[in-house]
Amino acid sequence: MKNILSLLLFSFLFFNLSGQTKFTDQRDGNVYKTITVQGVTWMAENLRYKSLQGGLDFDNDTSNNATYGVLYDWKTAQKVCPDGWHLPSGSEYHTLVNFNEQKDAWKNKASDPASFSIQLGGMQDYEGTFTEMDESGYYWTSTDYDKENAEYFSYLVIIEAPVIDISRKEDIADIHGTEKSNKYSVRCVKN
Repeated sequence: MKNILSLLLFSFLFFNLSGQTKFTDQRDGNVYKTITVQGVTWMAENLRYKSLQGGLDFDNDTSNNATYGVLYDWKTAQKVCPDGWHLPSGSEYHTLVNFNEQKDAWKNKASDPASFSIQLGGMQDYEGTFTEMDESGYYWTSTDYDKENAEYFSYLVIIEAPVIDISRKEDIADIHGTEKSNKYSVRCVKN
């Protein structure tokens, strides 16, 4: 009986929260940590792929790429994930948020195998202003609201406490997402 319980516990942990592994993007050789949460494999780092247009490094400084990845407008974000991966929907982020809040996993250090490793890469707004590096991370979802606005996931640190949000119309009627011309980070999910 003890062996059966041990096997069940191992199976549950393996299928619900596997440790980090790595994925190499064949387009540019970038290597990304990945994490599997409830059977879904996520990149545990911001995408660093340099698209021909629609993406740039924070402050146009290439030294920011290795740590924070590239910031993309929404249209480009739809196309930059490598083959076999996709831009997550708002509901996929919602599932991730609920799981991490239940497990209090947002507090895990980046070196922890159970970490999603939020990188506070800031953003560039529709006016071209770079802001909030090391203060917040904004991540595109594949969910669009209308011609000009799309849903996003945000992780902000306010007075040393994380504030996590998804701009969901279903939750608050007056939320319109954000301008698709803003540039945010991208995390990809394996198909």
